[in-house]
Amino acid sequence: MSDKLDLNKLNVLSMSNEQIDIESSEYRSNGEYDFLKIRQKIEPWLTAVFQSEHLSLLIGTGLDIALTGKGGLPARIEFAGNFGNIIKSMADEEAKYVDRETANFEDDLRVALELLRGLKILKRTRAARSLEKQVGNHLKELLKGVAASERKLIEKPSDKNNDNIPDKSDQNKNQEVFDNIIYLKKFLLSFASRAASRGRLNIFTTNYDRIIEFGLDEAGILTIDRFIGKIKPIMRLHRIDLDYHYNPPGIRGEPRYVEGVVKYTKLHGSIDWRFEGNQVVKLPMAFGQADERYFENPAEEVVIYPNSSKAIETAYFPYSELFRDFSTAICRPNSVLVTYGYGFGDSHINRIILDMLTVPSTHLVIISYDNASRRIDKFIKKCNSSQLTLLIGNHLGELKNLTENYLPKPAIDLITDRQARIIEKRKLLQEDGLNKNEDRGNGNRELA
Repeated sequence: MSDKLDLNKLNVLSMSNEQIDIESSEYRSNGEYDFLKIRQKIEPWLTAVFQSEHLSLLIGTGLDIALTGKGGLPARIEFAGNFGNIIKSMADEEAKYVDRETANFEDDLRVALELLRGLKILKRTRAARSLEKQVGNHLKELLKGVAASERKLIEKPSDKNNDNIPDKSDQNKNQEVFDNIIYLKKFLLSFASRAASRGRLNIFTTNYDRIIEFGLDEAGILTIDRFIGKIKPIMRLHRIDLDYHYNPPGIRGEPRYVEGVVKYTKLHGSIDWRFEGNQVVKLPMAFGQADERYFENPAEEVVIYPNSSKAIETAYFPYSELFRDFSTAICRPNSVLVTYGYGFGDSHINRIILDMLTVPSTHLVIISYDNASRRIDKFIKKCNSSQLTLLIGNHLGELKNLTENYLPKPAIDLITDRQARIIEKRKLLQEDGLNKNEDRGNGNRELA
């Protein structure tokens, strides 16, 4: 058990059974971290872990927050009428029950949805209709907020100025937008660039937005998911292991895997998914699109809204298939799951991760900016510390520090690899030449 781990520290670094205090004077002086020393500890370990036979990445809202701040999502939801105070107070109680300091919009919405169901059961039609209208409006605003978070990733302040010359603050913000996209690309490439001899990276996310898709496109990473078609892709139910291959020059009949391909699954759905009949389709919605017509009927969105029956909803179409993919990907020998920005607040996901850890050769890497209101602490107490790697804190979990200093270099940098082999070979040739010259010299001395 991992009860010896102390997550109260500002930053926690633990690799299997080795714990390193990066807050000590060995790794930090005058308020500055020694990036090189910390990197020497982290990067070789993560490189080895990431090259396991099977690698999966689970991304939560922490990635969105790192890139866009709050991302347009509300802190709380205010409900009007007689039930407003009841919803707020109950949401506050539920937050305390799950060890969160304060309630958030998910707590408010969860309580409202439960209350709505109760009113319908009691046949309080008038009250139910009023509350249902409010819930629908808030769900619409929630989805618009998700679209706004997409827009925030790419929107530059100078784009909104009428002046031809943006001021200095706008220039700085423009640079920040550019940098965030670079960090996103580097982050994804560190995982996706796997050697062809290893299984494809599986990316799973609980987010409704398409920021990850945007980053994958920007990085030139190809994706494989359950959708087929170009104009209006349709989710397929049958399992077909499709992949990307190519024929290298001079070698026919021996196709090779294309590098930089990932399998991608959105566990809680997406803002551009819709039900059409008995099928799930993906709408051609522009990135950052906030057009009202896309969010007129929020109940038709194929997303799992925060409510008490989240785990139950995952048993139904299409989520049963998506969670089966998640379980299949991680619950096999020599598998590694990396989480980033996931706060371990979904019990249905946590159960699958715990199932994975019953396989001795599996490993869990948790990267997080904070302890997620102690939910991570509570989760790892159920785990074997030898199967855990932790990078938790405002230094280790910060996206810029992570991508610039600690994540492994992409494994498909074939040019650098070839360069290293050529240099090594030439050194050997030079040494061999020197040895032969020395032998000839010794022979001449003997003859003399």
